[in-house]
Amino acid sequence: MLSIFYPMWNEEEYIERAIAYGRRSCERMIISGEIADYELIIINDASTDATAAIADRLAEEDSRVRVVHHPTNRKLGGSMRSGFAAAQGDIVLYTDADLPFDLNELPRIVRLLREYEADIVSAYRFDRTGEGALRAVYTTVYNTLIKAAFGVRVRDINFACKLVSRKVLDSVELKSEGSFIDAELIIRAQREGFEVMQMGVDYFPRTRGESTLSSPAVIRKMLSEMWTLRRDLRRS
Repeated sequence: MLSIFYPMWNEEEYIERAIAYGRRSCERMIISGEIADYELIIINDASTDATAAIADRLAEEDSRVRVVHHPTNRKLGGSMRSGFAAAQGDIVLYTDADLPFDLNELPRIVRLLREYEADIVSAYRFDRTGEGALRAVYTTVYNTLIKAAFGVRVRDINFACKLVSRKVLDSVELKSEGSFIDAELIIRAQREGFEVMQMGVDYFPRTRGESTLSSPAVIRKMLSEMWTLRRDLRRS
């Protein structure tokens, strides 16, 4: 079974489109024999808009849609940990509600994981200019820091498109609270000997709402958790 989960904070403008597209993509994969079943999981990270109400309605209308509500805001790290914990599938996809890549790529991602016997497929953007020059610079610097600190050579490590096998989730304990969790997943998985495969996808930047990933507070949290993990791995 394939599980797809979407961390969401104030995504009332995107949530219905994200679930509808996820459903259509998964239904096509059932027809083609790529998967036997699927579930779509909404992680509502204490949204203050209509996200929670819409999520509950979608779950009532479709038994394959489930919702996890956070009583307090736990940021991306907490949302991803909740998503991985809630997922019941043998393969789990994490992505954002604003659909940063075309879900029609999903059959290809699943085939790569299975046919190449990989444990994680981590996507990277062919073209990052759509996110703006400053964000592109942040991304480049951050990826360079990750490579220097951990020796991990994964392009666009924080991009919200990762397909993860169940055996990785059963072996790796994630601890990050913030946006460093994407990198932590890859770093810990590789240290445990799991195979990470990369693939490029077209990128579709957010057109509604506002991203907070490049805010000073988020960046400070990422750097703090990065150095904490580096220290902990040196001690282990």
